[in-house]
Formats: sequence, structure tokens, C-alpha cells
Amino acid sequence: MLGLLVFGCSVLLLAQVQGETESRVVQLAQGYVRGYKERDFNVFAFYDIPYATVSKRYQAPTGPPEWRGTFEAVRRRVLCPQLPLYPTQNTIMMEDCLVTNVIVPNTEKRNLPVLITVHGGAFQQGAGADEMFRTLVQEKNIISVNFNYRIGVLGFLCLGTKDAPGNAGLKDQLALLRWVQQNIASFGGNPDDITINGCSAGSASVDILTLSNTTRGLFKRAISDSGAHLGVFAVQINPIENAKISARMLNFDNVNNLTALEEFYKTASIDLLTSRSFANNKDSGVLFSPCVERDLGEEAIITEAPYNILKRSDYVRYPTIYGFTDMEGTIRLSMFDNWRNAMNEKFSDFLPGDLKFESEEQKDRVAKGIKEFYFGNKPITEDTILEYVDYYTDVVFAYPMLRSVKTHAEAGNFTFYLHEYSFVDRNSWPVPFTNVTGANHCDQAMAVMDEDESNITDEYRNMKRIMRELWGNFITKGVPVVENTKLPLWPPTNGNRTPHLSLGPTVELKGTLLEARARFWDDIYEKYYHGPIPPTTDSASTLQSICLIYLLIMCYLLL
Repeated sequence: MLGLLVFGCSVLLLAQVQGETESRVVQLAQGYVRGYKERDFNVFAFYDIPYATVSKRYQAPTGPPEWRGTFEAVRRRVLCPQLPLYPTQNTIMMEDCLVTNVIVPNTEKRNLPVLITVHGGAFQQGAGADEMFRTLVQEKNIISVNFNYRIGVLGFLCLGTKDAPGNAGLKDQLALLRWVQQNIASFGGNPDDITINGCSAGSASVDILTLSNTTRGLFKRAISDSGAHLGVFAVQINPIENAKISARMLNFDNVNNLTALEEFYKTASIDLLTSRSFANNKDSGVLFSPCVERDLGEEAIITEAPYNILKRSDYVRYPTIYGFTDMEGTIRLSMFDNWRNAMNEKFSDFLPGDLKFESEEQKDRVAKGIKEFYFGNKPITEDTILEYVDYYTDVVFAYPMLRSVKTHAEAGNFTFYLHEYSFVDRNSWPVPFTNVTGANHCDQAMAVMDEDESNITDEYRNMKRIMRELWGNFITKGVPVVENTKLPLWPPTNGNRTPHLSLGPTVELKGTLLEARARFWDDIYEKYYHGPIPPTTDSASTLQSICLIYLLIMCYLLL
């Protein structure tokens, strides 16, 4: 379906682009594709190439479509189904949405390093073309690849059944990695020199992919910004319960019958499935995100909790740039007015969902200690909004990454370059009710991406240069800082989470990152951590199965 649609659209768009700009034709396994030189960059762009096919909801994709003639790889703005926050004009939103964009420098050189970007958006929003690196491509002579993957319910419903095994969105990512392996040489790229990167949900995805046996040999290094596989939003703690909660939100009540629940999700309209947001939960989880898959005898991305994989030390060690910003928690400022009174009344409702307690009394006692650590004896009001930001910086982004670094090191993996990005442009807005500014969620990744630079300050332009140098070195040479540079040497971190590179008004190497806050959470997670579990048959369905087996036995005995 997608192949027919986009090929048909390409014929209509051909007249608009043919003859207007320089083009380049590449032969893929699927057929020929034509990309065009970008007007404002010295690169060729191949947009919206189908890399796989969505044949069935909730299941792994199948192979990409093939075509005769030449596919015009011009931008059609294909989106995977999602809550319609995007402008709907000039976009194509459809279930069969798996397309990739390949940006190639204007050079005849071959075997170029490749950067594959997994887009963010809390696993609920976004598209590959949201995050473009054309400047990096032309400056560092690399190839950039981004792509769509299924998100929300359609990407991450996880029932542990044959028809809804879970992680369809991650399996799309795996399909893209395999497509790149097969085709990137045709664009001039080196399939043996690939770096994967992402921010937020993209970073969590990258982190999960580094642990999966299915991805071995498909990339060489990783850049993870503001998102870790140990984050509570990164992997569903209880996917069956999440499926029930969201079904109720969509006005389906027979949630304790697994067969009926699955049928609801299989037959519900796209409009219904994308009518609600399943993020911004009090426990910092996301209802539809990657899951630990149940072993169904088919290819799975992960079949046990990431923490367990780290502890067993059964994974490939990839050199990784790993970090976050100093005010990640500003992403929760939109919820401040709605949550602050509830946090004062019952702070335990806002603890991370991957903590488990023996009783409500124990949970309340731990919550009291956490609240006092961040807010002292003060209530959560405008006067403590900075503490509110720190709390969400830590529980959603910073601590999961710091915990991951520590656990990797304990497993003998010392390949992580740790950083904190705190650069603030003088045009930045302060946190409400204060005059304090800080780096927001994913600002460090934005500093590398393309954006309108016509009116930015010289300070920010210099920071973008520094960030592109660090990334470019890592992608092309395997280390973020090379010799004979003005940047400080940046060695990998250790189990004490030191050293780290501070990317602020000055760029300097520092010691342990967020030492007191990280150790505070180390103690809590050591005592109360409860990792994600694979989907299991709920009690109602178990009872139905028992009854069916009993009836079959009785019928057999009566024969």
C-alpha cells in the first residue's frame, strides 16, 4: 500500500522538481531512487523511501516494496498514526508509514561514516524528518539516516500474544538497521562504520538496541542523549495492566478478558487509538513504550529486563556518548499547576513506577524521605519550582543514565563518555517565578541539529560548533576529542561516574556528576527497585483456559 501510494505521489511531484535542481540516482535492492540537492545545503536528500512494510498491526514489519522505473525520493511528509498535534496539511498519516530519509554529502568519496537517528517523542509522537543533520553531513562528510517507526498503541501494545507480541516499533527500528546494512553502500556509506543516536525516547531506544542480540553487527557506536533503558518511561513495567488502563480510557470495559481486549485493539479505528495521550503519568511511566517480550518462539528484541542483561554482562560493549542537561525536568513544567496540590497531599503517587513496596505505609514513608530530600519542609509551590524541576530531572532522565553508567562499569564496561549540558543562551527564558535559566530537555541534541541560525547569538553559534566537533569526531574517529584540539581531553567515565565533560559557559572536564543526588537514589533503588516484567496471562483469561481444558478432559472421558 505504501509503495503504491508514495510511488504514485512521486509521479505527481516529479514535474515540480525535475529540471529545477541537481539530482542523483542510486540503485537499491528495491529499485532505483532519485534524490535532489538541497537548496540551502551542499547535500543530496532522498526523502520518504519505504524501508519496510506494515502488513499487520502490532506485528513485526515485512520487507519493503519494490518498483520499476525510478522512485522520486522527494518529501511527502509521511507520518505514522499519532495524536494529531502536527499540522495536518501537506502530511500523509497512515498505518503503513515506514519510510526513511537519507542525506548524502556532495562528494564522490565512498565508505563514508553513517549516522542513524532514532527520533524522540515519548514513544507517542514524532517523525524521522523532525531531526535533521544536514549541516553535520556537509561539514563532517558523513551520511545521515532518519526514519519513521510505529509509535503509541500501534508501536508498543504488548499483550504477549501471537498477534500482539510487543515492540512493533522496535522491530521497525531493527528493520531499518538491516535496510541500511543492505543499501547504504549504494549511497556511498560504509555499512561497517555506523553510529546510532537519539534523544529522549530515541535515546532510550538506542540504549535498548545496544543490549539486543538481534542488532549485533548492525552498528559500531552509539550516542544517547537524555534517555536510558533503565528509565521508568523507557520500558513498560506491566504491559498488560497498561493495555487495560488505556482501553478503559478509550471506553472499552471488558478488559479482564484477554481475548476480548486483543480483539478491541485489533479492530479499533485509527482515530480512536490516536485520540488520547498516554504520556504524562504521575509515576513518570508511559503506557505504550518498549516492553520485555514474552518468549513466543519468534524473533524478539529483548526478553528480559535491561538491568538483568547488564548484571549478567551478556551484551556487546559499544563506545557511547551518554549525557543529559542540567534542567531536564523543565519538560514537566506544563504539569506543575495540575500536580502541585496533589503532590503536597500524597507525594507517594508521584514516585517512579519501577519502585515496589511491601505496603502503602512503607511507600508513604519512603515518599516522605524523598520529598524532604528535594523540598525540605517546604510545600511544593511557586517558591520551590526549581526543586520540582530537579526532582523530575533526576527521576526521569539523569538518575536512570547515571545508574546505567554505574551498572555498566560494574559489568566491566568502561566505554561511556559522560557529559552534562548546561549551556544557556542569553535569549533563553527563565523558569517561571524565577530568574534562573538552564538547559532544557534535549537541548544538547538540538545544538547539533539543523535550525535557523540567522538570529542566534555568537555564543550559541560557538556551542553548536563545539557540539558538532564532538559528535563529528566520535562518528568519524571513534572518540569525541582528538589530539591537537582546544577542547579538553575527555576520557571514558568509571563506576563512580567520574569524570564527566561539563558543556556549559566553559567546556571543562569535571569529577563525579550529581554525586549526592545519584547516591541518594542508589540507596532507594537498591532496596525497592522492581523491574519490568513480560506480559503474562491475566487471571480471568487463565480461568477461562482452565475451564476449557476441564471441558475437553470431560468430553474425552465421556467418549
